[in-house]
Amino acid sequence: MTAAMPQSSRPARRNAPFGSPKARDVQNAQRNYERYLALARAEALAGDRIVAENYFQHAEHYFRSLAENPN
Repeated sequence: MTAAMPQSSRPARRNAPFGSPKARDVQNAQRNYERYLALARAEALAGDRIVAENYFQHAEHYFRSLAENPN
């Protein structure tokens, strides 16, 4: 069993400057959103609606992450 980290020793992530972990998270979410959207479109064009829907759902997850954490 691990002990919880005291609140004061946790790094602050609010209003993080560009290049910070939060900014990288937003960049990763943007990149993953675009990636899954492209995969979904490719599968839809190939005729595999089930796999396309799965990719669209993944893309939607990252889209929502972006909406929660704007730059």
